[in-house]
Amino acid sequence: MTRKLRIVFMGTPTFAVTVLDRIFNSEHQVVGIVTAPDRPSGRGQQIRKSDVKIYAEEKELSIFQPLNLKDDLFINKVKDLNADVFIVVAFRMLPAVVWKIPPMGTINLHASLLPDYRGAAPINWAIMNGEKTTGVTTFYINEVIDTGDIIKRKSTEIHSEMTAGDLHDHLMFIGGDLISETLKELVDGKTNRENQILDEPSTLNAAPKIFKNDCQLNWSEPIDIVYNKIRGLSPYPGAWCILKNLVKNKNVSFKIYHSKKTDLPVSKDSSSNQLIETENGILFPCSEFYLLVIDFQMEGKRRMNHKDFLAGNSIEDFVLIL
Repeated sequence: MTRKLRIVFMGTPTFAVTVLDRIFNSEHQVVGIVTAPDRPSGRGQQIRKSDVKIYAEEKELSIFQPLNLKDDLFINKVKDLNADVFIVVAFRMLPAVVWKIPPMGTINLHASLLPDYRGAAPINWAIMNGEKTTGVTTFYINEVIDTGDIIKRKSTEIHSEMTAGDLHDHLMFIGGDLISETLKELVDGKTNRENQILDEPSTLNAAPKIFKNDCQLNWSEPIDIVYNKIRGLSPYPGAWCILKNLVKNKNVSFKIYHSKKTDLPVSKDSSSNQLIETENGILFPCSEFYLLVIDFQMEGKRRMNHKDFLAGNSIEDFVLIL
């Protein structure tokens, strides 16, 4: 008879919900949920629950939303759940006083093939860097973020047109599979512990948090770099650039979500900031070739495709700010 583990799950966004659902529908018992506190969100600053909390309420699970993870009351309540293991997916960094509680350890699911792409945004950076493969990893949490002993990895291909949103959705299902396999090994007592290489950080790709300045496009770069940056930041937080509206004499920010590479060379005799209207999109000049931009959002407007934009605007009224 398979042993039923008592599990406390910690997570916040949709990515975590998919993994939680796999655990909830397994033979194991989810005895508690730890997620982010409700926070105001959007223009109306309406109070919003995390996706994990919404799921947990539907399943009538015990929910904890501590502001301070070191709070004695929270720690004692979690200890009283008598969990065998904690599973962490897309949550914040845990203090040692928390991750040391369960006798079988605290296991994190990370959306990269560790030790590569440690950090907050592994999905985005893998695509922006032009990687062909990535994956998910389960590992034991320790004192230093994303450096604990690896349990299992599962790899997958990054297709040439895949966006960060596409890869996110793909990895969350693979992550569910990997968590299931990891829990089975945990029950069977067959988990391996592979020590991560920590002494050669210069050989590893990092995945730090992404800020607005990281998202600005540089059109003087090769088309592959610009294209991968757009994919890696789509749909969130979104790669952006500045166009000048010549009619209004005003600079306008554009977020670009969908583009395609072309082999159409940029003429050295033409203006380097001129856009070209085509039936299939708007051509933006990179260092050597034009990038076909299809789907974007102009500052203050809704997201739209190139046809909707050109129905109300003339491409001659805009130039690219390099």
